[in-house]
This record gives sequence, structure tokens and C-alpha cells, in this order.
Amino acid sequence: MAKTDYYETLGVSKSASSDEIKKAYRKTAMKFHPDRNPDNKEAEEKFKEAAEAYEILSDADKKARYDRYGHAGVDPNAGFGGGRGGMTMDDIFSQFGDIFGDGGSPFESFFGGGGRSSGQRRGQKGSNLRIKVSLTLEEIENGVTKKIKVKKQVGCETCDGSGAKDKSSVRTCDTCGGSGYVRQVRSTFLGQMQTTAPCPTCSGSGQKITASCSTCKGEGRSMGNETIEIDIPAGVEHGMQLSMRGKGNAGKMGGPKGDLLINIEEKQHEHFSRDGQNIVYDLFLNFADAALGTSVEVPTLSGKVKIKVPAGTQAGKIFRLRDKGLPSVQSYGKGDQLINVNIWTPKKVNDEEKALLEKMKTLPNFKPDPGKSEKGFFERMKDYFN
Repeated sequence: MAKTDYYETLGVSKSASSDEIKKAYRKTAMKFHPDRNPDNKEAEEKFKEAAEAYEILSDADKKARYDRYGHAGVDPNAGFGGGRGGMTMDDIFSQFGDIFGDGGSPFESFFGGGGRSSGQRRGQKGSNLRIKVSLTLEEIENGVTKKIKVKKQVGCETCDGSGAKDKSSVRTCDTCGGSGYVRQVRSTFLGQMQTTAPCPTCSGSGQKITASCSTCKGEGRSMGNETIEIDIPAGVEHGMQLSMRGKGNAGKMGGPKGDLLINIEEKQHEHFSRDGQNIVYDLFLNFADAALGTSVEVPTLSGKVKIKVPAGTQAGKIFRLRDKGLPSVQSYGKGDQLINVNIWTPKKVNDEEKALLEKMKTLPNFKPDPGKSEKGFFERMKDYFN
């Protein structure tokens, strides 16, 4: 089933400011919150849709990809990264916990509870990693799998990421009682509101370590290397960012891993330049071949092909090889290869060549007459697109 437009989900326009988007999300989330709609699956789905829409539209990078590519631009399965897809209630409560108040679940602030069950919060999440991957046009045309060795923080093997010396060195946090949260009641113009925040003693883990692991010094992680397979879809562009969830730095004390952000860099090609989905090739012809016509071989991304150059071909003529360009990430079909004709003029000529040229330039047929013999640039471009 096709996804609803994110702007439509929150009831805002594409030009909405970040404050307007946040206000719209707050209003929608309150309307469909499970505490207000118990045992209502439809309301729960709308609640999740609103959270997913806010996750994208509140992030400048994700919003830009969504505005350009639609849902494909933020679909993690499409290679761009971005949207979570299939967000759970725990995801929503943990991710947007500060939108209504001072941390914790925003919905507990308004409804007095109903967030996640105690003890589910783990240690501090690991940070994201950024890497750059350089690709040739041939790799971009077909898509490619790259194996990249990344130096990063990995889970400590000695303590299995717990940060403790052994199992007996871990006990329940006295401050939060193992819930990972502390609760506060504060007075506002709406009355008394209950808020929750990560426990300052255990950083939300619900546990306290009495003796630290000697390898990681209680961090639950250490520096290491990991070889990661990255599936890059066909048609990516220079400057595009992909992401892999959970492939970043390991979290502290067993916390979730960060993401790996992959910035695409396009290598300069020997023969081609890129114009969107089209690739451009400059063909150089000598004057005789352009005047008399010829057949020439030109390179493409998939091998050489022969094209016919008709007699009287002018400089600036554009030939098109359909479907010899690059695919689009977000749709079907491929671009074209555009062959731009250039007439090669020798910089030096010998006496014999000079005599031939002197004779030719006096002949009537060699007198330039662009109005009669050749279309202008805009007419040529019009023919190309038609």
C-alpha cells in the first residue's frame, strides 16, 4: 500500500518552518496517542505515521532527500538511509522524548504515564560514523557492493559490552530502582505535569557497576576494525548520502550502535561527463569526415558502438544513443548518451595542406551560410528533445 505524503500526514505545507512542523506533530500525536485511544489499531497506526513523518521532516538532510526523491529518498531499503520504517512504540517514545518537555516520554507529561516498561532502556547510544566511497560511472550504472574496512568503537569482547568485571559486579541502580528513569512533577500553566528523564546515576541503564572491566575500563567498548559490506544501488549521484543503521560506533555500556553514513563521490571519467541521468561524450571529427560523412566507433559504458555521421555534419551537432546513460535511483528507465560533435582544426599545416586549403576557401560551397545550411543552437536542442 502506498505511503501517505508526510506533509499531508502532519497537515502542513512544504514551506512550513521547523516550529510549524513540530507544532503539527505535537497536535497529531496527542490526537492519536494510545492513551487517548485504547485498543484502537487505526489510531495507533496514525500515531506511528505521524512519528515517522516528523522524524523525516524535522531533519534537514532527510527532508531535503524526501523533497527531491519522495519516499524512496528516505527508505532504508533503497540505500539512501533516513527513515526507520516500521517504527515501534518504544522507538517513538525514546526518539522524540524531548519534544514536549524536559526529556523522557512526551506523552507521560500529558497523560501521566504509558511510556515504556521499566528496565528497557540500555546504555548510551554510539555515535554515527561518516565515510566517503568513490565510484566510477560503470559502478554507478549497475550498482556495486563495496567491502570497506572501518576503524571504529566496537563492543568489548572481554565483558560482552557490559563494562563490568563480571556478572557479580553489576547491581540495580539505587537512584532509579532499575527503571533507568527518574520522574519529576512540575507545575505549569496547564497544571501539574509529570515528566521523566534518564537517570543521572546510571545514564538510563538501570544498573550500577561496582567493578569495571579491565579491558575497556567500564566503557563496554574499545577501538577496533570491522569490514563492512555496503550495497550501493545503481544511479546514485555525487554528494548523495546513504546510511546503514547500526554500523556506526558501539554504544557505551551495551547501548545501541550508531549509524554508518556513506557519502558518495563520483570519480572523473576518461571519456564521459555526467548531466543528471545522461552522459556526454565529445566526438572530434576532421573537416573531411564531417563534410563527406563517415562511420565511427564511440565508447559507451557497456562497450563500443558504431554510429553513422551523415555528410555535412556541423560542429555542435548532438547525436543521441537512447538508454545508454544512467538509471535513476527512484524510478525506472535510463538516461541517454549524448554525443557532441566537434570539428578538429589543425594548429599547424604544411605547404601542400596550405595550398589545398587556400584553394578550397575560394570555392562558393565553402562560404559560410548558417541561415541556409545549419540550424541554430536552440533549434538543435529543440530537435533533440523532440
